[in-house]
Amino acid sequence: MTSTFTQKIHDIVRKIPKGKTLTYKEVALRAGNLKACRAVGNILNKNYNKDIPCHRVVRSDGKTGGYNRGAELKAKILKKEAKHANG
Repeated sequence: MTSTFTQKIHDIVRKIPKGKTLTYKEVALRAGNLKACRAVGNILNKNYNKDIPCHRVVRSDGKTGGYNRGAELKAKILKKEAKHANG
C-alpha cells in the first residue's frame, strides 16, 4: 500500500513536463513539507513506474542527483528531453 505522502510525490512528479525539471526541495515544498527533500529522493529511488518521470527531479545545486537506473542514464535522458523541448 502506498502512503498518502508517497502518492502526493508521485502525483507532483507525474505532472513535470518533458524538458523541465524540479528540485527535490521544490517537490517536497509542493507536497507540503519543505524538510522532506531526502524523503522525496528515497521515494523516487524506489519508483520503477515509467509513468512517473523521476529522472526530472534534480538537486538544488544543479547536479542531476541519483537515479535508480544510474546517474549517467538520468543525465542522458534529461539532455535528450531538453534538446527536444527546445526545438
